[in-house]
Amino acid sequence: MHFLHPITLKGHYATLEPLTLEHHDALIAAVSDGKLWKLWYTSVPKPENMEAEIRRRLDVQAAGGMQAFVVRRVDTGALCGMTNFMHVDEVNRRVEIGATWYATSAQRTGINTECKLMLLSHAFENMNCIAVEFRTHWVNQQSRAAIARLGAKQDGILRNHQRLPDGSLRDTVVFSIIDSEWPTIKRHLHFKLGR
Repeated sequence: MHFLHPITLKGHYATLEPLTLEHHDALIAAVSDGKLWKLWYTSVPKPENMEAEIRRRLDVQAAGGMQAFVVRRVDTGALCGMTNFMHVDEVNRRVEIGATWYATSAQRTGINTECKLMLLSHAFENMNCIAVEFRTHWVNQQSRAAIARLGAKQDGILRNHQRLPDGSLRDTVVFSIIDSEWPTIKRHLHFKLGR
């Protein structure tokens, strides 16, 4: 089995499907739920930039550096976000789960927890990863708290790591889960979803 290959991951709350250009209009509706692009410290695409963002992710995917997904709610069938395996390092069996965003109506539901459970299960159990990373902006307290609630540990902070489109510099907080931690974290995520 190749490290990355097209796959659909199905759960009780959400389904992760391979990203295609046909998802464009539904992703515009999803990103408009909460006007997510207005958070200056995230890289959520504006509606008018959605096609370019889809094409960018598909180009990186074609080059082997990403596996892009859309997130579909099971209850309504509507798309509610995007996520990816990215910064793919097949030699060292590492990936990052990132560039994730959810419509406001999908936040604080079981969707994010279940999506992370599905992605982590696939990464550790099918791709045989030794580590999965998560990265976020230092000021994105909501994202940092959500990553920590998954059970990931903070590895460190990359100071002045990236220049954002507005010219500001991003300090990137890096978290990870390693393969020896996965059985406990998997049990924890199932417990959280079962409550």
